[in-house]
Amino acid sequence: MDSPRPAIPLQRHSRWNRRMDLLTTINRCLAFDKQADQSNEGKAIAKHARRRRVAGRMRTFALVVGAIAVGGSSMPAFAQGFVPSRGPTVSAPTNDAERKLEEQERARALTDGIELEDAGQWSDAIDHYESATRRFPQDRILYQRLLISRLRFDVNRRYQDQTYLRSLRDMTTSQSLDLYSEILANLQTHYVDTIEWSRVLLHGTAALETALDDETFVQTMLPNATPEQIEKFRMEIHHRISQRSTQSRFDLRATVSQVASMAQQELGLSGTATVLEFVSGAVSTLDTYTRLLSPGQLDDMFSTIDGNFVGLGVELKPGEDCLNILSVIPGGPADEAGIVAGDRIMGVDAISAADRDPDYVADLLRGPEGSLVSLEIASVDQQPRSIRVARRRVDVPCVENIHLVDTDAKIGYFRLTNFQKSTPAEVEKALWALSRQGMRSLIIDLRDNPGGLLPASVEVADRFIDNGRILTTRGRNARENFDYSAHRANTWNVPLAVLIDRNSASASEIFSGAIRDSNRGTVVGEKSYGKGSVQGIFRMQAAQFGLCLTTAKFYSPSGRAISRNGVEPHLSVPPTYIAARPDENGRLVTELEDDVLQRAIEHLAQPAH
Repeated sequence: MDSPRPAIPLQRHSRWNRRMDLLTTINRCLAFDKQADQSNEGKAIAKHARRRRVAGRMRTFALVVGAIAVGGSSMPAFAQGFVPSRGPTVSAPTNDAERKLEEQERARALTDGIELEDAGQWSDAIDHYESATRRFPQDRILYQRLLISRLRFDVNRRYQDQTYLRSLRDMTTSQSLDLYSEILANLQTHYVDTIEWSRVLLHGTAALETALDDETFVQTMLPNATPEQIEKFRMEIHHRISQRSTQSRFDLRATVSQVASMAQQELGLSGTATVLEFVSGAVSTLDTYTRLLSPGQLDDMFSTIDGNFVGLGVELKPGEDCLNILSVIPGGPADEAGIVAGDRIMGVDAISAADRDPDYVADLLRGPEGSLVSLEIASVDQQPRSIRVARRRVDVPCVENIHLVDTDAKIGYFRLTNFQKSTPAEVEKALWALSRQGMRSLIIDLRDNPGGLLPASVEVADRFIDNGRILTTRGRNARENFDYSAHRANTWNVPLAVLIDRNSASASEIFSGAIRDSNRGTVVGEKSYGKGSVQGIFRMQAAQFGLCLTTAKFYSPSGRAISRNGVEPHLSVPPTYIAARPDENGRLVTELEDDVLQRAIEHLAQPAH
């Protein structure tokens, strides 16, 4: 039996109302999505929220009641893999027992996600809801929670990003409004779908309301404002924006300019900070991949594309009071300093990792080429030690573990970790190295490959496909429409197997889809991710920010949409996971009882090959 609704303490009424107003704002955005009415779902979620008695959880669970948190030069062919927000359609339950089981699974997915939100684990909440929405693509409530978590994560990440904070301090309100106008112009010209300006404004309002309720934002930007002042301003903006008519992007600039002036007068909030919330909100909820890039994120993006960066040469993952080192690039500064996969960074330049956000600590590893950074390193089998390492430019290889996986059958193998500018040349070098060892057939491993540059994936496919279409892209802007066909002379004609899994996405799906549809090789493993959109990276002229913008969708040679569908393997083989271990390149990986690789070897070793 459901417990009665707990009384809301008087001092919490304003927070409850604040949350409900935010939900009203973001609910209006759903009107543009033309999704089904969710009144019954809203009641169910409200009942769930009423069960929660812990006062400290009111902040998060009030968001559940009702619905959703909304939701220059360019490189137009970048497609990096991230988990999509909505997955392929799944079969509906056919009987009462199946429907009951599905409802239980949905309820559990929601409960688990809310617990992550309650703990402030926004990144984990995003991962959880992305997985859940792939399992239940029509579940509106789970999708709402995903968008709420994104807004929360984004505001936390922005105010831990030192390059963002420096830009905020250096920019005038006028410059930030110019950035907003430039962002809107790019949306109008290049975005894959038609833009609804009223929705964009509501997105920005939701972002600002989220920021005004975020502890880090308030401490950083509003140290002298009282909660009552913030609440009064928030309510005024909420009601003013919700009643405002917006016909063009020029109307948006005028409205945001007025809001910035009001925030400055009533709260002492920097006009630039206000405008940047509307900038972020304008893009972050359009789709999973479109996002504003701070100066540091923009540099990182181009470093990923180029395949090199200035740093220590380590791959990191947040840990408990530390940064875990997953892999170390051979020959890089960290490698030469004796750092290995499995080590933990406990502090950087006398700042403890336990006292700061992991992103903040990771940002401390940045710096000019040649500069020194002090690290506190803990190893499994050694006492903690202090070392100083010089930052320098590091080339990141994308082709790994090149060898003959079967010396008798002369089956070559290499793993392709992502697609970057250097990928075609690295693949060519690996092919010739295997050829000199007598390679008679080849396995290319794309498992866990998140994607990368579209041209790189097309160019690699062109090395194996001698004729026919490789890829088609289609966008709202005709300039995004391309048909890529094989044209390279002297292709490699060895028998080929391509390994994929559920984490093979984007550019890796371009390659594996082309191999499959052209009957050039055998695809082995699991169905791929289903990330079938193209992002352009635009460097803004008004400020040192960037825009990662979805500009097109792509299709396999047969015309099949990759988005939400993925690439189906010829030979379906699920992986068997055993344990984490460092591989020969120092990368901490999950070891497989590699049935997928073994199946590919058996297939290529058959006499017909």
